Amino acid sequence: MVVRSLISVLMLTYNRENMVAIAIESILAQTYTDFEFIIVDNGSTDSSGRIADEYAAKDDRIKVIHRERGSIGAGRNTALDEAKGDYIAFVDDDDYITPDYLEFLYSLIVENNADIAVCGSSVKTFDKKMIMSAEKAMEIMLWRTYFNVGFPTKLINKDLFKNVRFSEQSKYDDIYLMPQIVAESKKVVYYGLSKYIIERHSNNNSAWTQNHELLDVNTLQEYLDVYKERTKWLCEKYPLQTTVWYYFKWSFMISMVEKIDRLHIQGCDLQLKQMITELTEYRNEFLEFDEIQDYEKEWIKKYIA
Repeated sequence: MVVRSLISVLMLTYNRENMVAIAIESILAQTYTDFEFIIVDNGSTDSSGRIADEYAAKDDRIKVIHRERGSIGAGRNTALDEAKGDYIAFVDDDDYITPDYLEFLYSLIVENNADIAVCGSSVKTFDKKMIMSAEKAMEIMLWRTYFNVGFPTKLINKDLFKNVRFSEQSKYDDIYLMPQIVAESKKVVYYGLSKYIIERHSNNNSAWTQNHELLDVNTLQEYLDVYKERTKWLCEKYPLQTTVWYYFKWSFMISMVEKIDRLHIQGCDLQLKQMITELTEYRNEFLEFDEIQDYEKEWIKKYIA
């Protein structure tokens, strides 16, 4: 008899009383049943925590932890510290998963002897399979064509979390932490069929990426800080790919310059000046990158002297 690995499914919830039950039920409906389900109520002031408790009373695989309001990273760290599984899966409380989500990802792990398995989502679906080294997976992930740095859509060997935890200050620590985790893996397997359903709404933490008019100075500064730290780390980890890692940083910057101008976003004068200064200094290096996009060339000509 083959013994299947225990999976820890981690969910952080905060004031999602109208959504969290759907997310919970999608996890309880999994065809892969060897899992523990840790729900961290991150200081909810609505009935989200009570809803989680009601499900826990009916299914002993669920453990609910109530804590004072903290950052997303602090809540996720609380869940990680309690996790007993061999593999970790994150599901957001405003999304849901198909019944074969865990089975699909775990099968990819076992069949390919991988440390990380990645599936598609309702917003990124491809009938394509890739088996990658850590460095190759890093580059493909940062291009964001097939998958991105977000923790949902991935099943991860728990050993990769041994020396890392989420930042408890930044709201966007996925941008920095996922590359560190991927870098420690021996093999990453991707199969882009949609198994994770993303619900877009105005209260989503990344809503501004779909509605750029929601961008504000604090969000922009956090992104710039984390891109800076990530680029520095990537260059130290993979020095032969330095040009690629800087390209991703500059690509983000020029896209922000364009959005600030086109949408007349207020309050970002300092950040705008800093981005233009750096892009001006490295204008030629950016333009000479082989895979620079045509629209980026146009934006550079328009905004950067």
